[in-house]
Amino acid sequence: MVRLTRIYTRSGDKGKTALGDGKRVAKHALRVEAYGTVDEANAVIGLARLETDGEADAMLARIQNDLFDLGADLCLPESDGKPALRITVAHVTRLETEIDAINATLAPLNSFVLPGGTRAAAHLHHARTVIRRAERLITALAEAEPVGAQAIAYANRLSDHLFVLARSLNDNGTADVLWVPGANR
Repeated sequence: MVRLTRIYTRSGDKGKTALGDGKRVAKHALRVEAYGTVDEANAVIGLARLETDGEADAMLARIQNDLFDLGADLCLPESDGKPALRITVAHVTRLETEIDAINATLAPLNSFVLPGGTRAAAHLHHARTVIRRAERLITALAEAEPVGAQAIAYANRLSDHLFVLARSLNDNGTADVLWVPGANR
């Protein structure tokens, strides 16, 4: 476990931060942007959890913990094979299983869904867009440095999970707000 006894260290006052391997990089480095955006998505999921309960809340609690694992994965560059906390196939498979179960209960889609409906669904759509941004940053990072394939897959699958869970929280999709092409012409 991590033990934090001191919150400020002053070590970042000159615009640098430490990665998991101790290397100091600019706070705007692509790797830091990637795991910082994962953290932002986690915060938005925290807002959604204020509006959920039961199994939806339990799923989101697991996802929040996974997002800290994903941040740890991204914070430690893959290098000499030292043991590290990494996103695994099991993380991705769990999301897929949950997506399939949720999606089986939803009304069919006849149009694109606009973010909205219930407060919980709106927060989840927001989280989905933030995790999509994180995914873009992770894939950009993967073009420059090694990144675990499961980290990329997890981010990709998570946005799908948040989408179907948002629909579920919109009365199983019947209260979705649908896009009407050209409605305001």
